[in-house]
Order: sequence, then C-alpha cells, then structure tokens
Amino acid sequence: MLRPFFKPEGVAVIGASRNPHKLGYGVVRNLKDYRYQGGIYPVNKSATEILDLPCYESVAEVPDPVDLAVIIVPAPVVPEIIKQCGQRGIKHTIVISGGFSETGEEGQKLEEELKRVANEWEVNFIGPNCIGTIDTHTPVNTTFVTGMPESGEIGFCSQSGAMVASVIDWARGAGVGFSRIVSLGNQVDINETQMIKALHEDNQTSVITAYIEGVSDGKAFMEIAQRAAKDKPVVALKGGRGESGARAVASHTGALAGSTEAYEAAFDRAGVQQASTMEEMFDWARALAWQPLPKGKNVAVLTNAGGPAILAVDALEKAGMELAELTTETKNYLKSRLPKAASVSNPVDVLAGSGPGTYAVALDALLTDETVDSVVVIQAPQDWFLPASLAEVVGEVAGVHDKPVITSIMGKASVEEALTILHKRKIPNVAFPERVASVLAAMVKRKEWFDVPQQTPERFTDLDENVVQQAVSKKDWKSLLKEYGIAFPPEQFAQTEEDAIEAAESIGYPVVLKLISESVSHKTEVNGVKLGLRNAEDVQSAWKDIKQAADSAGVDMEGVQVQKMLSGGQEVIMGLRRDSQFGPMVLFGTGGTDVELLQDVESAIAPLNRLQAEKLMDATRAGVKLKGWRNQPPADRETVIKYLMRLSQLGDDLSNIDELEMNPLYVLPEGQGAFAVDVRGTMTDDEKITI
Repeated sequence: MLRPFFKPEGVAVIGASRNPHKLGYGVVRNLKDYRYQGGIYPVNKSATEILDLPCYESVAEVPDPVDLAVIIVPAPVVPEIIKQCGQRGIKHTIVISGGFSETGEEGQKLEEELKRVANEWEVNFIGPNCIGTIDTHTPVNTTFVTGMPESGEIGFCSQSGAMVASVIDWARGAGVGFSRIVSLGNQVDINETQMIKALHEDNQTSVITAYIEGVSDGKAFMEIAQRAAKDKPVVALKGGRGESGARAVASHTGALAGSTEAYEAAFDRAGVQQASTMEEMFDWARALAWQPLPKGKNVAVLTNAGGPAILAVDALEKAGMELAELTTETKNYLKSRLPKAASVSNPVDVLAGSGPGTYAVALDALLTDETVDSVVVIQAPQDWFLPASLAEVVGEVAGVHDKPVITSIMGKASVEEALTILHKRKIPNVAFPERVASVLAAMVKRKEWFDVPQQTPERFTDLDENVVQQAVSKKDWKSLLKEYGIAFPPEQFAQTEEDAIEAAESIGYPVVLKLISESVSHKTEVNGVKLGLRNAEDVQSAWKDIKQAADSAGVDMEGVQVQKMLSGGQEVIMGLRRDSQFGPMVLFGTGGTDVELLQDVESAIAPLNRLQAEKLMDATRAGVKLKGWRNQPPADRETVIKYLMRLSQLGDDLSNIDELEMNPLYVLPEGQGAFAVDVRGTMTDDEKITI
C-alpha cells in the first residue's frame, strides 16, 4: 500500500515554485539533483518550466506514469487538491503544507475536511505538516531539505519534521547511511505503526528507528512492532516522558504506572529498544545493524590509555555489563607478545607506544577467549601512526570472529579517514568511550528479549462468572480477587468496639484494626491503622484511637476491619492499572507505607506468561529480596508469580477496572503463601462485564 511513497513511477509536485527560497522549489530540486529516475512533473499554472522541467497548469494535465503527488499549497486549498488527485487516479500524496490542527480550532476543522475528502476519493496521504520522504536506494527525495544521506541499512520515521531535517544533515556529516527517512507530520492518515510495518517489509532496511511522541493505537502498535522486532531491531526515542506524576490518581498503582511507564512497558513487551537521546538511538542502530549480538554481558576492553579505559569500565558497570575474567591462557599469550609494561588483565592496556600490529594481536586473542562476549577497542590520539591504520586492522580482525566489536577512536579532526574505513567494515565507532556502555547494554537486552518466549499465557479457568459479576457490581474487590485465586488473611468486619473484641478473639491474636470509611483511601494517612494488638485491652484502646482519628479528620467511620497480624514475611505491592493506549498494566515492587518514596516498582503489559512474570519481579529490588536476602529466608516467590499471572488475567478479562492495588501483599517464607493485606480499586461507570 505504501510503495509509491518510496518507489514512485512518477511524482507530481503541486505548488512547485521558481523561487529558490520556496519549499516548492526545494522539492523539485531534490527530486532532480538526487537522481530520481521517474517522471518529475511540476504543477504551477504561472510558470512554463522549473529547473528545465516543463510545468503543468493542473494535476489533471500531468502525463502518465504518475502515482505520487507532493502538495505544497496553502492549507485551505489542500482538500480540493486531494480531490483533484483522486480524480486523476493518484492515490498517494504527501501533504507538506502546514496550517492544520497544529494551529488551533480552525485548523482542526480543516484537517477533518482533508481527511473526509481523502476517504471519499480513497487517497492515502502522509502529513499534513510534514517534510516528505527519502528512499536512498530508489533513489527518491521528496523533501525540501538540502542534502541526501548515503545509502545504508537504517530506516527512520519521525513525528517531528525538525528531527528529520536534523538527521539528514547529521547523517551527511557523520557518514552514516540510511535506507528510508520519513516525516509523518500530523499523522491524519498514515501513522507511525503503518510506517514501522513498511520499514519492516523493506529489504534494504536492517534496523528501524523512530522518534515517537504518541501512538495512534497502542495495541496495533505493539502487534506490528513485535512482529517487526522478531526480524529486525526496532529502536525508539519517546518524546514527552515527564508527565506521569502530573495527574490525580486514586492509588499508588496509578501514581507509579503513568503513561511514561506504559510506553516503557509496551516497548519492552514488543521488543522495542527505548533510547534516551537521538545520539544514543543512532549509536545503537549502527551497532545492531552491523554487528552480531553478544552471547552475554562479559566485555573485554582493549586500550592504549588508562583514563579512557577507566571511563569505559565505569560506564559499563553502571549499565549492568561485566568485565570478562580472561583465561590464564589468554593472559600468558598476551604477556608473551605485548610490551613488558603492558597490562594483560582486563582492561588490556597495550600502552601509548604500541602500533596497529600490537592492537591486532591483542584483539584477536580477546575475541578468541571463551570468557569474552564482546570487545571495546579504545585509541587515544597519538602521533606515531594514523588512526586509519588502526581502523583497517580492527576491521580485518573483527571480520573473522562472530563477536561484537565497538571502537572508540577518540577525536574528530584526525579520524575522518578512520571513520570511513570503519563504516565500510561495519564497525560502529563512538567519539568518547563512555558511550560504548549503552550500546552493548542495548545489544544484550535484544538478545535477552529473544530468550523470553512470547507464548500466550496459560489462563486461569476456575472462575464463577456470577461471582465475578456480583463482585464487580458491588465494587467488592476482595471477593473479586479471591475468585481469581488470591488469598487474604482471616478477617472480620466490626461495627462496634464489642464486635471488634469478639472478632479478634475469634481470629486469634495478634490482630490489626483498620478504619473502614468510603471517604478514606489511604488509612495510614489519617492514623486509621493499629498494628500488633495482642489482647482485648489493646483492641479496645485501638478502637478509641481510630474513632478519635476519624473524628479529627472529619470522616465517617463505618467500623473497622479486624485482620490477622502476619509476621516473618516481606511486604510488596502488586497492582493493576488500565492505560488508555495499551490497556491493562501490572505493577510490582517494594510495598508498604514507603512505596512512593522508594519507587522500587516496574510495570508490564497484561496478560503475563510465567517467564514475563518472573522478569517483572526480578527487575525490582523487592523481587531480588524474595529470593533470600542476608538474614531473611527465601520467600514464597512461586505464589507471587501465580498471583501476578492471575491479576494480569483479571485486567485482561475485566475492561472496566481502572485501578486495583494490593498494598501490602505480605509474602511469607517458601511454601507458606502470600496474603493481600489491603486492597483498593476504581472502575469506570460501565458495569457490564464479559469474561
């Protein structure tokens, strides 16, 4: 469907101009100067020719073959031009014109009219408010931006035209090749998901990169991105990541799993690598396009200078990578061939006076070592050999091994020739050694994504739909969770002080008293929880304290929950939140009263299979502690894994649950279970549930 945007048979430029300072001139210039082989048809009723190309008064007069139109006319005219394209049989257009929804209410109305007309005439379009497309292999350049990147393997799509213009100029200066570059603009028709699909299907694209501010359909994006990621690395830079704490929420789960976390969880599930900066995105892209994935996290550093190596090692450790423990055989081999003062422990320092030959011997030895998964080669500037000589050596040695090699030939003025050689040899280079860490960490993350099977989660089927329906209609969260197999400590509701004492003695001491009030979400904030009550006198005193606290806070006290006091376990939080784009998300981390202070939480898109549930747990300190920590014995992780999968299914089953939180979920030692001590939730007004 999108082929004419990249491989058109002929291009009509509607709004072409003779003025070199106009966008319509730039588009014609780029089509002509960058060797587009199809027909170029400027449409301008006031001109006879532009850049020696004959002009046409209207698109109706444009000869065949033509299957793409680039539109650069005032916004109010664009819907009519789209109609004319449809009448002419041109079903693909790029609307460069601005002045639509980005300008306000009037622009929004005009954009809706544009979409209506395009639908009526079955015209697919990119934009409006975009800068066009590039395919370096066709070649075709429909942008007005001066310059064309070299042909390469990286595809890039962006919701920001300024980003595209910057990348085009950067790519030319850096000598980095691209396959396709796309500016999506307002995405009224063609969106980021469709473009990722097109880049996935493009044989010339090895890595897909994208600047994304939002997605049009979260579920569709995840499906297409995951399909693409199975074949090609997908790297995204998400703009607008700072808003998660800016909205009012009813639970910790809502506060800790905002839209930023939703995107991170969605990217993680789909296999999309999320970069933090443009520089990082293209560092990763080159490495993922050019180098094999490492088998593990063990890195060897080869350098001629101590300071840069220290920076690299610090960054590697911070990124979760590890220095390889070289074998005795490797160390002895290096010792026999390197200068006497050289260091043969990792990092391997060949010293400042060593040349390319010494680097070659050491690099080959490191890549041969079975303990090494990847190698970083660092060269600080010196005067006794050209950096290009080292680049040749690194390229030759790396080419005979199946392990990734990342270089940091430092500097700028003296390394241009070396960079050209490295690019031809498919060796990514970064100007400063700290940058190698995130590159290798991204490569390891992609390898680990493949290691976690994406199979469909096993469903919990022992459900009574009537019980579920009734619990939802009453917002009875405890009954709902119990039906999904989640346990609670023994508890009873008490409306009077006498009832509380009777309940405590029935349950067995020690117990906890908790305020019950519809107007209170977090009971501890109004001193509505009393712990460790060991006799009737304690319960009586606790009742009075809670009643006084409720009166002071001005809230109605309906009674108290008398609950068995648990001990000897660990507190975690487990929650569910529905994201408007990606649907239900499961949250897990350190629980209790300090949950928001510690921020030890991670999120994942529901539903979860077993391995995904384990991965979510292990990404937190809470999950690590459950394995056993210092004097704490291992906790019942098996039950927590089961609960995570069942809570994720609940979120997938019940579309009107907005937030549901168990905090704390009290996890006892191995084999003794886990209990939801407190639960709260919110839901939409729609109470119709289908399981």
